[in-house]
Amino acid sequence: MTDFPQFDSHVAARMVAADGSGSGGLPGYLGMKIVDVGPGVLACELEVTAELLNPFGAAHGGVISALVDHVLGAVCMPVVPLGSWPATSEFKLNFTAPARAGTMRAEARIVSLSKRTAIVRVDVTNESRLVGVAQGTVTVMAPR
Repeated sequence: MTDFPQFDSHVAARMVAADGSGSGGLPGYLGMKIVDVGPGVLACELEVTAELLNPFGAAHGGVISALVDHVLGAVCMPVVPLGSWPATSEFKLNFTAPARAGTMRAEARIVSLSKRTAIVRVDVTNESRLVGVAQGTVTVMAPR
């Protein structure tokens, strides 16, 4: 799916402008920053620091998983009805290479979107090297 006529550019602009400063919880703790948002696409980055490395010098898999989980829902925000909550239902993540210190980037793309469900693909790179590929399902909870 490439056409998102319901894309809200104001929501997208606010997401990028927040520059991580408005992120609470784990995304804020890890320093995730949304750097680009378009109709059905989103890019988010974080710096892999020494604190996020395992004893073997690779980023802990939980860091990559947290980044994937974050972008699965975030990519949906500008294309779902205002007030809706996109909640990750499930995802599968394949690790393709170890991530090291440096910039990790997740690029999410909505593959399919209905009123209640989105299917999202995520490619994760570390200093431009592919380190993970994920696909997940997001349940779109209606506003209350």
